[in-house]
Amino acid sequence: MTYAKIARRYARALLELGAEQNNLETLVKEISAVAEAFTSSAELRAVVDNPEIPRTARKQVFVEIAAKLGCGVTTKNTLSLLADASRLRALPAIATALREEADRSAGVVRASVTSAQPLGDAYIQKLTQALETRFKKKVVVVKNVDPSLLAGVVTRVGDTVIDGSLRARLDELRTQLLPA
Repeated sequence: MTYAKIARRYARALLELGAEQNNLETLVKEISAVAEAFTSSAELRAVVDNPEIPRTARKQVFVEIAAKLGCGVTTKNTLSLLADASRLRALPAIATALREEADRSAGVVRASVTSAQPLGDAYIQKLTQALETRFKKKVVVVKNVDPSLLAGVVTRVGDTVIDGSLRARLDELRTQLLPA
């Protein structure tokens, strides 16, 4: 089941709350941390999916997780609201939508940079500057390592893919050299 519509609604409400309380970035981190705990724990997902566990017990489990993660009152209240509305399954989608909404409101764009080996700080800094010049926004680089890439870097910013991998270069060269 897709929770995109629900997630956007909750994300907008949380964005307004975070802006109003001047703790938006903290709220984004807290919601993301709880969503990560939910995603990575099969037991936690089983608690949410089990109809025999009362809503109050589910709510209590998530509030306790939030407390252990050091989350604030707004996050705990959000989790309680989601539990009451049987929307805890939408938590990962809400976290993603909230991050996107917060980035959009701050004029930030995220770039996913995938390379065969970890990239050095100097390279990341140059890449960030080049991307900021191209997209005319502040860029936050999220680094990924994919050993299946032979060499080079693949950068994704929204729907734009800049493929500087060796495989892409070889494919391009093959297309140019071999007759159709």
